[in-house]
Amino acid sequence: MESSAEGLRTLWISLLVLGVTAAAQAVVAVLSGSVALLGDTVHNAADALTAVPLGVAFLLGRRAASRGYPYGYGRAEDLAGVAVVLAVAASALVAGWAAVQRLLHPEPVGQLWAVAAAALAGCAGNEWVARYRIATGRRIGSAALVADGLHARSDALASLAVLLGAGGGALGWRYADPVVGLLITVAILAVLAGTVREVGRRLMDAVDPALLDAAERELAAVDGVRAVGAVRMRWIGHALRAEAEVVVDRTLTVVAGHQVAEAAERALVRAVPRLLAATVHVDHAPPGRSDPVGRFGGSPGGRPRRVDGPS
Repeated sequence: MESSAEGLRTLWISLLVLGVTAAAQAVVAVLSGSVALLGDTVHNAADALTAVPLGVAFLLGRRAASRGYPYGYGRAEDLAGVAVVLAVAASALVAGWAAVQRLLHPEPVGQLWAVAAAALAGCAGNEWVARYRIATGRRIGSAALVADGLHARSDALASLAVLLGAGGGALGWRYADPVVGLLITVAILAVLAGTVREVGRRLMDAVDPALLDAAERELAAVDGVRAVGAVRMRWIGHALRAEAEVVVDRTLTVVAGHQVAEAAERALVRAVPRLLAATVHVDHAPPGRSDPVGRFGGSPGGRPRRVDGPS
């Protein structure tokens, strides 16, 4: 609940900042006729509007799990990440189309001083929003919010390119504005590739292998755990859930084995950031077997598990 509230607060503040920036740029774009500034304005507006699906996702994620959605509604964030990808792609198409049209039909750009001022404002506003979103997204574990922050950072770079276009126009190069518009399109496409990779990894249940390493170390250190089997994790919204297999002494009672499992779960939650819950399956080595690795087949990466002697 607290992380969702923090995400919502970040979205609404960044929406306000980007909305004011985009509105000011739109006025200057209309008065000056700059397609480079128009592309930057469209990108800023698209970035601001991505706060809407992300906000809806954070609100849904705060709902309690139900019989129909036993894991809750955290996956709505992944769908919001797809919406961010589509918004970035759409802004690239609009910016590219406007730049190509201006190359085919060049027109002079007026009010260059206003274009330069709008570009500087866009750069400052977007970079502030980018840092704010990325910092919050990493703190609460939201890949969609981090992707949206990267989107804002591309807007900041695009605004700097608009400033260069205004400088070229002041020097008399009439193609400076559409060329910069094309450069902005390329920059947006580069951000799109990174965003697709980030959101795609989350959709495919990818996690940082270092988290699995930390989990295995903590499980191996739990009193009563003789060996560690498979460990799996997946993101659901901006929280992690884990499943783990551990081997205990076969002479333990059911109650004692359950206590080991509870201790293992507590160790995982303490050791892994953003881990909300873990399911620990307890097993024992067959009689006479000193190596329970064969029973579990090792880790997903093929590494042998830790074994503390015969059971």
